[in-house]
Amino acid sequence: MRHEDIVTWESRIEIVCREDNANGARGKGGEGSVPVAAALMRLYAEYMHVEYGSLDSDYVFVNLWGGRVGRPLTYASVNDVVLATRRAVGFHFTAHWFRHKYATLSRRAGVPLEVVSQLITHRSVQTTQQIYSHLDVEDLRVQLREAGVLGMVEDLV
Repeated sequence: MRHEDIVTWESRIEIVCREDNANGARGKGGEGSVPVAAALMRLYAEYMHVEYGSLDSDYVFVNLWGGRVGRPLTYASVNDVVLATRRAVGFHFTAHWFRHKYATLSRRAGVPLEVVSQLITHRSVQTTQQIYSHLDVEDLRVQLREAGVLGMVEDLV
């Protein structure tokens, strides 16, 4: 992600696939505009002021503590942060896990599948539904109850 992708005055982030990332990172192909909370924009501003300081880089996520300071984080660097965080919090996760969790929590909150799919920049709603939405039987029960469908069978008998 680059600074130009963050549109603070509109509280949104542009997802842009690029082939020329200095760290070799690549996107999966989806592009779009994702609305975010104003609080995230405030955290970004704080990060820029407190952590980033006078570094000169187009990239948002950079090495801040040694080695090649200011260079974009590599996959290995991000993985090191994830491993250290996993040890600190005491449960297993991956960076990609957050995409799945976001999709599942959004669906549980009633966000339409098409919207979730667009937010996580999937080309196919089926991919979001089949692979990213981890709804269980209780989630389905809640949805049916809220839609007024769960009791319909009882009404027919």
